[in-house]
Amino acid sequence: MENQTETIHSATNKTPLPMILEALIFISETPVSLDKFCELLPEYERLAIKNGLKELQQGYEARGAGIRLSEVAGGWQLRTVTELSGYIARLAKNKPARFTQSALETLAIVAYRQPITRQEVEYLRGVDSGAVLKTLLEKRLIKILGKKEIPGRPLIYGTSREFLEVFNLKDLNALPTLREVSSLDETVDFEVQEELPLATN
Repeated sequence: MENQTETIHSATNKTPLPMILEALIFISETPVSLDKFCELLPEYERLAIKNGLKELQQGYEARGAGIRLSEVAGGWQLRTVTELSGYIARLAKNKPARFTQSALETLAIVAYRQPITRQEVEYLRGVDSGAVLKTLLEKRLIKILGKKEIPGRPLIYGTSREFLEVFNLKDLNALPTLREVSSLDETVDFEVQEELPLATN
């Protein structure tokens, strides 16, 4: 058994690390985090894995490949180049995900104000948002974070890892500022919004 382990490690070490990383990323359905790589590849130092990912990323860019290695949702994932979306649509059987205006508006509010309750979302939108929140939950773009410690203990919502993947964001810090989002020009200024009034019954 010891000899078999040594043989496996020996064979692995002869394989270029970027090649190993590329294969693992390719077969994964979700972004692979650095911690996960370290768990899967204990024979490699963390810094070596980080450098291997950077080397792989630069290789795609240098040769003008149709895919890129992107840091998304706290991990690494292979993604097609945005400029090729029209060609990819010719092959794709499913239509690209589309969002209604109410869904996008609600999702933006949750993203910028999280953690946030349904009542707070409805206060900002001015309309009932239960159905929209339910749809976003079903699409796994938002998740329930817990309950707010106020009378009635309403559920509080926040964005999910899938949200980061769909919108190609490394983390929430990569969200554009509100000034950069023209579609939010007419909405409430969340940056100066104080605690929202909530019903106590």
